[in-house]
Amino acid sequence: MMNSLKIFPKRIEILTVLFLLISYAFYSQQKPNIIYINIDDLGYTDLSCYGSTFYETPNIDKLATKGIKFTNAYASASNCAPSRASLFSGMYSPRHGIYTVNSSERGKSEHRKLIPTPNKTILHDSIITIAETLKKIGYTTASIGKWHLGEDPKSQGFDINIAGTHAGHPTSYFSPYNNKELKNGPKGEYLTDRLTNEAISFLNTYKNTPFFLYMTYYTVHTPIQGKKELIEKYQHKKVTENHNNPNYAAMVEAMDFNVGKIINTLEKLNLTKNTLIIFTSDNGGLHTVSKQTPLKHGKGSYYEGGTRVPLIISWKNKIKPRLTTETPVNNIDFYPTFLDITNIPPHKKQVLDGISLAPILFETGKIKKRPLFWHFPIYLQAEKGFNTNTGRDPYFRTRPGTTMRYGKWKLHHYFEHNEIELYNLEKDISEENNLAKSKPTLTAKLLKKMNSWRKKTNAPVPSQLNPSYKKQD
Repeated sequence: MMNSLKIFPKRIEILTVLFLLISYAFYSQQKPNIIYINIDDLGYTDLSCYGSTFYETPNIDKLATKGIKFTNAYASASNCAPSRASLFSGMYSPRHGIYTVNSSERGKSEHRKLIPTPNKTILHDSIITIAETLKKIGYTTASIGKWHLGEDPKSQGFDINIAGTHAGHPTSYFSPYNNKELKNGPKGEYLTDRLTNEAISFLNTYKNTPFFLYMTYYTVHTPIQGKKELIEKYQHKKVTENHNNPNYAAMVEAMDFNVGKIINTLEKLNLTKNTLIIFTSDNGGLHTVSKQTPLKHGKGSYYEGGTRVPLIISWKNKIKPRLTTETPVNNIDFYPTFLDITNIPPHKKQVLDGISLAPILFETGKIKKRPLFWHFPIYLQAEKGFNTNTGRDPYFRTRPGTTMRYGKWKLHHYFEHNEIELYNLEKDISEENNLAKSKPTLTAKLLKKMNSWRKKTNAPVPSQLNPSYKKQD
């Protein structure tokens, strides 16, 4: 009797441990895996499922048929760092202070009428990121590829960092890479292939635990370097007026091939039923490499070509496949969406400017009409080969200002000369017919809404004159 009493507590301990392990395993299985595939500088028109007849993207096209393709999706900024900062913080740029890459004084001083707002280049550690939030509830978090918000994404909630530094682009897409966070492969190894292999290894290792994979390819950012055999393929293919660069086309196809490898791996590991897949870009395409017509201009500009991006979301048996949705969304919406699908309560100490996309994804309702904002109190010089017919002037891709989309209306406000532009995107997606003067009441109403938002977010509006400025003819 005494012996059985001594053993009984041990049995209870064993059963308790087994119960906890089983409960944890069950709970872990209920958490959806999340893969966020972020392509660098991929334009809205740069996929065949978004209209290109030159670039070939069969794997991404197939993904689009299995989920939802968004036709009015936006990045929160028109270049890399601020867009990524808003993605991970869930906040518009005025709240985190990252507006551009490096200095806000880009371009010749004599062309800048105003002293721009100073720019931050690192996402502050006080900001609670998506990765930190998911890590706290048991997710294994990995960043594979470009980071660009500091020296190491592991300081912002990632367990694993492969190839992520503060650098905005690689020195070469062929090994040796000269990347301190990525060992060189065999000479001539292609970076996009290598990052995919690293991702496949991660998926095989962590297939039995909930994971968040930020698959952040460096491609298709400059330098424009495709594989020789693919370049030759596109050199023999009929070009179009807007898409005619075989080297860039080779990069797009290699990217598509590797996205296909990741999806195939998920299928082999039987993970697709519990994995939310998001495919998108961090900003519009570089105009001098791939024109985004009918959208105006491209990366660095706050016309549609600079901020509208492709977006495809898929989740087998959870998201009903359908052709498209025209609802305007922004990458700041992913943070609250992830909170929603993982049943995490909203943050008490951090404002989130976006909204959950769950009603669209799961067809449980509609998203209320709301304004989307872009604020850039900075200067960004024109890139080499810039076409003055597609931007505001020959000197800058953007000058200090704010833009806003509300329904079909797009309002621009530029600070140097208090210039206002208003476009009806349903009838004028190319933003050619400025309606500000012909619709003064509507313009005033929208400007009031914009001013209210700037006040709410403490958005800086530069007004100090630059003594070096020389008025241009």
